[in-house]
Amino acid sequence: MPSAQKLDTHHKALTLNLDPSKFGSFAEIGAGQEVARWFLVSGGASGTVAKTISAYDKEVSDDLYGSGSRYVSEQRLEAMLESEWTQLLTQLSKTRGSHTRFFSFVDTISARNFAGTNEPHGWVGLRFQLQPGGSPNDILLHINMLDPANVLEQEAIGILGVNLIYSAFYQLQTRESFLEGVAQDVVMERIEIDYIDVRGPAFETWDRHTLPAYLVSAGFAEAVFFPSKGPAVPPTEALYKKAVVLAPGYFSHVDADHSQVHARLLASGVEQLQNELGETHVVPAGFYCLTASSLAPNDPPPQIPDLVRRIDALLASGGDVLLFRQSELYHMTALVNRYTKAPVRFISGLSQVIRAFEDIYGNLEGRHLEALGRLFAQNVRIYAYPMTSGDLREWLNSFSTTGWEWNETNGWVSAAQLRRAPPVGHLYDYLLASNFLVPMPVPAAAEAALDRHM
Repeated sequence: MPSAQKLDTHHKALTLNLDPSKFGSFAEIGAGQEVARWFLVSGGASGTVAKTISAYDKEVSDDLYGSGSRYVSEQRLEAMLESEWTQLLTQLSKTRGSHTRFFSFVDTISARNFAGTNEPHGWVGLRFQLQPGGSPNDILLHINMLDPANVLEQEAIGILGVNLIYSAFYQLQTRESFLEGVAQDVVMERIEIDYIDVRGPAFETWDRHTLPAYLVSAGFAEAVFFPSKGPAVPPTEALYKKAVVLAPGYFSHVDADHSQVHARLLASGVEQLQNELGETHVVPAGFYCLTASSLAPNDPPPQIPDLVRRIDALLASGGDVLLFRQSELYHMTALVNRYTKAPVRFISGLSQVIRAFEDIYGNLEGRHLEALGRLFAQNVRIYAYPMTSGDLREWLNSFSTTGWEWNETNGWVSAAQLRRAPPVGHLYDYLLASNFLVPMPVPAAAEAALDRHM
């Protein structure tokens, strides 16, 4: 067994090389062969490395793994895993199967291009046995690379790959110990992991449903995606080139009545953007947006079971969910704009709008001006949903917020009826006049009030 102390990448690779019970193959496309290189230069590689391959040419790759899928996709990763694993067992089971825990490491990466115009990302996978002849276990990751140069991305992929193989064999005691090992020295500064799937007997005791939430809560990803229908995918696939409506909120109430209110809020935003774009456009994608950070400076961050409880209620209402690491709306804008240049619209109750003006933004040099500049970057608008005057007053009192006045219509207040004392009020008036802040009409009197926590 390896030492309990943290090992660097070299010593992790060396530890695996010196363990005669493990043997495997490496197939890497798109960022060199940096994972295999660590094992080859650390010493004793013949004890671990059965084969390394890098099928860069598309025709060669199709011949090995089949055609019909994008080259940097989960489908291609799965095909690579299946092919490499089958070949490994076919060639070595008779001679090594009784005393060897086999593994196959694969990745397919879109590293930074020469012009620097792409969004570097990739898929990383590992299939492994916990005991000789045992059932295989799979780990699949989607990653985004954050380094400014291709050569640095290759280096980061090498570290991540060694971490993954080492953690799978030596740090599977808990979800936390495993992911901490995978992340060592490379996540979140250089790589983010925004999708994970695990399969096989090694993970029978893990709650797979909570894994994406843990990625965000632990700081490994800026956001993860929970679909109401169909398989889970990384945020890039849920957002790619789509017109998007985001409904941020706390969503603490999970009863049926509040679920209807939440659904109506999101649907009204999607309808508003569809009308804005015209009927010839594809229907915009709508997402509920939650945050894994605390809502107030002195509050603790929400626990994962509480996050999952709220997420599950939104999924049950038929809505897709994005869980963000940070709470500020401008962070949500930045994440979404990585994957789409189409219009992005927030649909928010007045409480969310007021928070955008009342937060101090002490982490930004430009304070309010910088925060609002980031928020409304690249074709972003806020659809401001009305609030009852009673709920608005109660919400302002609960947050000790002053300086806001309003008129009301049938007990409702729209963004156009809301006023803020200068100087912040000047910013508010400017956003209204410039159509960055779009007041939605007061609903019919019979319509239920929005949850004040929205």
